[in-house]
Amino acid sequence: MSVNLKKSKAGEYDASENGEEGIAPQQKPFHEEKSESGESDDGESLQSEEKLDSPNVFRKFHFADESGSLDVTIPEVLHPSYGMYTWPGAVVLAQYIWHNRDDFYGKKVLEIGAGTALPGIVAAKCGACVTLSDNELTPKILKNCARSCEENQVSDRVKVIPLLWGLVTQSLLQIEPVDFIIGSDCFFDPKVFEDILMTVSFILEKSSAAEFLSVYQIRSADWNIRASLRQWQLQCKSVPLKDFGADANSLADSDLPGNHSFEFLRINTIRNR
Repeated sequence: MSVNLKKSKAGEYDASENGEEGIAPQQKPFHEEKSESGESDDGESLQSEEKLDSPNVFRKFHFADESGSLDVTIPEVLHPSYGMYTWPGAVVLAQYIWHNRDDFYGKKVLEIGAGTALPGIVAAKCGACVTLSDNELTPKILKNCARSCEENQVSDRVKVIPLLWGLVTQSLLQIEPVDFIIGSDCFFDPKVFEDILMTVSFILEKSSAAEFLSVYQIRSADWNIRASLRQWQLQCKSVPLKDFGADANSLADSDLPGNHSFEFLRINTIRNR
């Protein structure tokens, strides 16, 4: 059972039982299409499932500066689910981690909405102890997270867990204090802003010195998470992309992030400043 996570004006959390209708729209399970008869052919369905489960592309990233380099291979799957391919913001966040890798060495890092997990993999290869999380209703994404770890030989120091935004689940309650929460392109739809901030605020309550590092593509001038931060006792500081070498159309020898515009925020609880 999961419960809704709410925070009162006094800053305390209240929980109420939650059913299917409490799941955020983007967190509804992906349903495979059936034939017109309502049944699927066993042979064709099995082949389709195998194709959906197997990587179609292995995207390579090469991070480098004057003091070293790092190579990462990310398996991607051509699939309707958003989390099966690398989004442009993930490369920006990964570049930040690479540029500031000394800050991540030996630290505990939680990636939310990990998808193909490029930032989390980079953090792990830079010496961090990493937990990757994504929607428990999309097991194929979690499986691909694990595949990314195997492909980059970091499975021994990376955990993969299910996590639903905005809901109190056993996975959320079991998350230990962390040094960093990271997330790329999580704020892709205003409908999920509150759910993300609820979850982040809950985790930061247990991690007094931690901060949430978030990069997201600016899709509309009307979308602004700052208005919601104070409700969750959170504050943010914007970080210019040029400060960590991410103000370019291509990063890490890839064609991402392209011509998109991004904002990078460091978010923490108000009491931490």
